[in-house]
Amino acid sequence: MFLTPEDITAILLTLKLAAVSTAILLVIGLPLAWWLARTQNRIKPMIETLIALPLILPPTVIGFYLLIAFSPDNWFASHWQQWFGTSLAFSFSGLVIGSVIYSLPFVVQPMQSSYERIPKITLLTAASLGANKVDQFFSILLPMTKRSTIAAASLAFAHTMGEFGVVLMIGGNIPGETQVISMALYDHVESLAYDRAHVLALTLLAMSFFCLLIIYAIDRRGKSHGKSHGKNSHLRIRHAGH
Repeated sequence: MFLTPEDITAILLTLKLAAVSTAILLVIGLPLAWWLARTQNRIKPMIETLIALPLILPPTVIGFYLLIAFSPDNWFASHWQQWFGTSLAFSFSGLVIGSVIYSLPFVVQPMQSSYERIPKITLLTAASLGANKVDQFFSILLPMTKRSTIAAASLAFAHTMGEFGVVLMIGGNIPGETQVISMALYDHVESLAYDRAHVLALTLLAMSFFCLLIIYAIDRRGKSHGKSHGKNSHLRIRHAGH
């Protein structure tokens, strides 16, 4: 059975949600990961704990508290409605905010580890040559951690596509507005339309597989590049010795 127009709409909405959320995650997550990698502030463990909470909390717990935060009676939600003219609960904007919070550790944690492996002398040398913090970030950090950044973005994208609990709690199941693939799949199973559920499940499986394939291909390429670089360096040392 082929995809119906409603299923295609759910797929496109899911891809849109994943793309927007991933872009925001990179804008927020990369500077945050860099700060965590370099700071010795006493609040660092608290920030790391808050970021890691979505890894162990049930999505429905996060969704429940976000739903309360998105209530029109809440300060943030009321001001959001004044500024943008739309509510956060049961809206695409709410889904984006929930997705960013839920997928934040999938960007921050790997990037923090990647940044911690960069020798401090590299940045000190750049600073001595006149590079400011912004120059260091774009000319040194990003090129040196390009593979890690792509892998983190792919992981966040794949994780966002498969969300269910958070979407259910704060977005409901509004076709064309908040009905993503996972919600449409749930509807098909609930109505015993297993043929349509199979098509959507296979579609989501294929997209998730492709994202993970990118991650592992990047990781394999990085390891091969590292071994090749080390071998070439060893040959150069031997040549210099002769």
